Amino acid sequence: MRKFDFEDFLAAIEKYKIRYLFAAPPIVIRMAKHPSVAKYDLSCVETIMSASAPLGSDSEEELEARLGTCSLTQGYGLTETGPFCSLPPLSRHLRRPGASGVLVPNTECKVVDPSTKKELGPNQDGELWFRGPQVFKGYLDNPVATAATLDKDGWIHTGDIGHYDEDQYLYIKDRIKEMIKFKGFQVAPAELESVLVTHPAVEDAAVVGRPDQEAGELPMAFVVLKSGRMTTERDIMDFLAGVSLQAFAGWSGNCEVDP
Repeated sequence: MRKFDFEDFLAAIEKYKIRYLFAAPPIVIRMAKHPSVAKYDLSCVETIMSASAPLGSDSEEELEARLGTCSLTQGYGLTETGPFCSLPPLSRHLRRPGASGVLVPNTECKVVDPSTKKELGPNQDGELWFRGPQVFKGYLDNPVATAATLDKDGWIHTGDIGHYDEDQYLYIKDRIKEMIKFKGFQVAPAELESVLVTHPAVEDAAVVGRPDQEAGELPMAFVVLKSGRMTTERDIMDFLAGVSLQAFAGWSGNCEVDP
């Protein structure tokens, strides 16, 4: 394809019997929700690997249920880490929804409070730092950028927020610079977006922070509805209020609906 077209993408999978796919989260979400998917035989697909941005466990499970035959996995890495830091276990029964796998061999990870630089423990969100043989040596002819990213002990500071659990599975939340600072909490837009797209009328969603004198920032959602579906801003706000989100008690921002 000269440029990406969703229908051509689906047709190519069917025509060439593609077994393994690499797809960014927006494509995964579209495959889980778009009505056009039903027109194509995608039973050939065995595994879909998603990376480059966080993907909620609900979207994972929705796509697996829709296709029936495939396993959706996630990994994590950067160009500067050649490229993976974590990959899903080979055994499907060891994989966990929403997790970006476990560390690849010879790789270390620590989670650090972005403000205090204190190392955090399991299930505590902070900036992800990695060290290993795949970590780059620095940016060509750019010592300032190198010093800001790679410390003297060989740890790369990713700028991503996440955590690991008691079994060392890695979970990615969002980029530090995209976090919404709400009443002292760090709220990940991707976490809110992953909940919004589970609403039965919602096709896609994007969340940003807007300045607020009292709270610092309030989350503001832009929502695209599925074709032929109707809902209201109030309905979506009530839907979010009924969902428990880590480090964010209740929804008190704004929502704009695009039919």
